[in-house]
Amino acid sequence: MELLWILFALAMVQPVLNRKLLEASRKRLIAKLEAERGSRVILLAHRQETMSFLGFPLMRYIDINDSEEVLRAIHMTDPEQPLDLILHTPGGLVLASFQIARAIHRHPGKVTVFVPHYAMSGGTLIALAADQIVMSPHALLGPVDPQIDGRPAAAIVAAVEQKRPDDLSDETLILAHSARRALEQVQSGVCQLLADDMPREKALELARILSQGTWTHDHGISLEDARTLGLPVSEAMPEQVMQLMTLFSQPVRRESAVEYLPIDRSRRASPAAR
Repeated sequence: MELLWILFALAMVQPVLNRKLLEASRKRLIAKLEAERGSRVILLAHRQETMSFLGFPLMRYIDINDSEEVLRAIHMTDPEQPLDLILHTPGGLVLASFQIARAIHRHPGKVTVFVPHYAMSGGTLIALAADQIVMSPHALLGPVDPQIDGRPAAAIVAAVEQKRPDDLSDETLILAHSARRALEQVQSGVCQLLADDMPREKALELARILSQGTWTHDHGISLEDARTLGLPVSEAMPEQVMQLMTLFSQPVRRESAVEYLPIDRSRRASPAAR
């Protein structure tokens, strides 16, 4: 019976220990990256996208807590010190994303955003404020068109314009009004972020493409697409950034849908390591 209690206690403590070990590993890797690049490294990662609560999946997004933490880290950084922001996120609140974007936009030192896998929606909004965006070959950015009650603002406006005002309810008219304002505000905000690094006409056109419903909201913008759009992108991704992404555990223990032998067979691996 005593042995069962010991095993039970170990089972309860093990997840906490594993989490602490992963946190310590991330901090060591971040410290190493900061020392090599002479920068302040800030990691904004929603790797733990799915959590289980009574069997229902919950999602994590950029929220006010995230923006407060990032702003606090920037406040603790020397103005001339470079900022390296590592993004891995499906997006989130426009308010929180703009807060972070404007803060890094105002930072005097060079700001580099690293996108190892994806930075969609609000994540792309933040990336647009950087001096340089570094993407891995298969990483994706996304459109920044606002959503109103889970619906694309551009689609709401387009649908309303196809009907006569007399055929629309007051609720629909109010929704369309909010959608128009959201589209205007996001386009204006994105243009302000881009205008320092390109002619205003080009910044306005790029802001229009990204914010006015040119694509569906989940459309992926690849490294090549970003270059075509005129964004300052590079594929010089530090290996430490990719390693950081392996140091996140899912909050719920579950079987992984992906299996492979964790052996580095890339050209970066030495013959002895293979």
